[in-house]
Order: sequence, then C-alpha cells, then structure tokens
Amino acid sequence: MRVSRSLGDAVLPVSLGDAEIIGRSRTHPDLFGALFERHSGTLFRYACRRVGAEVAEDVVAETFLAAFRQRARYDLNRSDARPWLFGILVKEVSRHRRKETSRLMALARAVEPDQVDGLADRIAEDLTARSARARLAAALAGLNLRDRDVLTLIAWQEMSYEEVGRVLGIPVGTVRSRLNRARRQMQQMLGTRELAGVFEEWA
Repeated sequence: MRVSRSLGDAVLPVSLGDAEIIGRSRTHPDLFGALFERHSGTLFRYACRRVGAEVAEDVVAETFLAAFRQRARYDLNRSDARPWLFGILVKEVSRHRRKETSRLMALARAVEPDQVDGLADRIAEDLTARSARARLAAALAGLNLRDRDVLTLIAWQEMSYEEVGRVLGIPVGTVRSRLNRARRQMQQMLGTRELAGVFEEWA
C-alpha cells in the first residue's frame, strides 16, 4: 500500500479521507500537514481572488493554524473537511475586508471605457477583457461582505447551497436569499451579460 507519510507507528495511507487524517492528527499532530498538502492550493486560489496573492499567503497560513488548533472539535462524521476549512478562511478574509475593497476598487479603476476606442483590434481585445474584469471588480466591491461571500463561493468554488451553508454557518434559505440579492445587484451593474462568463474572465 502506498503511503504519503509516517510517524512512528502511525502510517497515513494516501487513500485516507479528511476526517481520518484529522482524527489521527489528534494524537500525531505532524499528520495534520497532509490536510494542508491536500487543500492549501484550492484555498489559496480562492483567497488570492479575494484579497490578492500577498495577503492570501497570510490568510491561508492563519486558516490552517486555526484549523490545527480547532481539530479536536472537528466532527469526524464529516468526511470532507473543505467546508470547515473554507469557513475558517472566510472569517480570515473578513478581517482583511478593507484591503479587499481597496483592491477591488483599484481593479475597477484599471481600465476606463474610453481607453478601448480607436486601438488596434488585438490591443482592444485585451483591454476589453481587462475592462470586463474591472467592471466585475466594481460590482463585487458594491456588494456587502455577506452577499459577496455567498456569491464567490458558488461562482468560484462551485459549492452547493448546502456546502455554502456549512461554510458560513447559515441555513440554506439564507444562502438562497443572499445569492439572489447579490445576483440582482450584479446584473444591475453589469447589464444583461451572463454572470458566469464574466466570472470566467476574472481568473
């Protein structure tokens, strides 16, 4: 059997689920590193979109430090730790909400509409994509933090309503109402263009 790490008599198979890793890490703390290896990339990409790469590194580090400290309280019946980790991550992102808003507003100012006119086609195409990201940044900045959390978790992480509810600790009905409010506000700012397409250009 292949293994990813061992510690004394404790052997961690590659096939172990998140809950099993967390459970074993309670007596063998070094094994918690396997959870970081498994999920840190996904968390970093999301955090990077929210607060930028430099701040994202700190946010992810703080997330896993908090998760390590809270691992004794983790419900081992939950095989997938991703909603739990994202719940911690979103709280860490909220501590940087001013930096996030400043970053979004800076992105929103990056391209002015009249800059696109009169340029060569290949340059205009690039600026049009940047303009779309700028408009999306402005629209996101206009959302309140709670609605932004719901919208970005669903749009960027493709989470279900139930998963978002677990991440944020709110009922599914609240997830739906926040998402509907966020979508209405985004559509008012972005026009009739499909939100999914605009979000793809953000990457």
